[in-house]
Amino acid sequence: MGKQLVLQTDFGRADGAVSAMYGVALSVNPALRIYDLTHEIPQYNIWEASYRLYQTVQYWPEDTVFVSVVDPGVGTDRLSVVAQTANGQYVVTPDNGTLTHLDESIGILSVREIDERVNRLPNSGESYTFHGRDVYVYTAARLAAGVISFEEVGPEIAVSDVIRLPHHEAEVLNDGISGNVDILDSRFGNLWTNIPRELLFAQGIHYGDQLEVTISNNYSIVYQSEIKLGESFARSRVGDPILFINSLDKLGIAINQGSFANAYHILSGDSWQVRIRKVVQ
Repeated sequence: MGKQLVLQTDFGRADGAVSAMYGVALSVNPALRIYDLTHEIPQYNIWEASYRLYQTVQYWPEDTVFVSVVDPGVGTDRLSVVAQTANGQYVVTPDNGTLTHLDESIGILSVREIDERVNRLPNSGESYTFHGRDVYVYTAARLAAGVISFEEVGPEIAVSDVIRLPHHEAEVLNDGISGNVDILDSRFGNLWTNIPRELLFAQGIHYGDQLEVTISNNYSIVYQSEIKLGESFARSRVGDPILFINSLDKLGIAINQGSFANAYHILSGDSWQVRIRKVVQ
């Protein structure tokens, strides 16, 4: 097992929660290499936790162990699991939908429930509010360090039983393509959709084409206008809207050097629909 451990939470850095997780991991094996994916997931936002794993996991080596703790159900009967991806990474997380995007993109090969009788920080048995420290990072560190094998995490559960968030794939319609706003490029306010480049080009859409873009929230239209599909931001004027292909090869929607999300009060998730249609000149 490799010794990379990557942490994601909604804890922020204002207190010692993340540091405590580091400490637990290093107490298992001081040679572990610990990295942060992000600790700025919006509180309780399981959808964004799921997407950030999809955005990141595929670029890490086989045997890397990820911990994702966005856990509004902590202390309930929701399961704690370790999932093995088709690329050979591991994700330690509550079973609350966090594995949705990974299952759809990379694929989940196997899932095991964490047996807390053996995979729990010693002397933490009376604590039910910080499973990120007491269960998840402790189990992940033991797995990454080779103290336990994947099989020793706990009993196997069916991949089909893992909880998934509602998520519609992009699809071709009679008058265009439909998808959703999967995530916000939060620092810049761009919208990242789930519409892949291949689907665009297969429908005869090319760079330079003018597209009608309709964005709805639960089918209530919040934006509708024509935007050009551009190859780069440098080829559009500051302040102009632009369609582009993002780093995950999906359609993005932006304002050059502005925030599209803030300008039109748009968020992300399965309820935010995007429809595009080529404008015939």
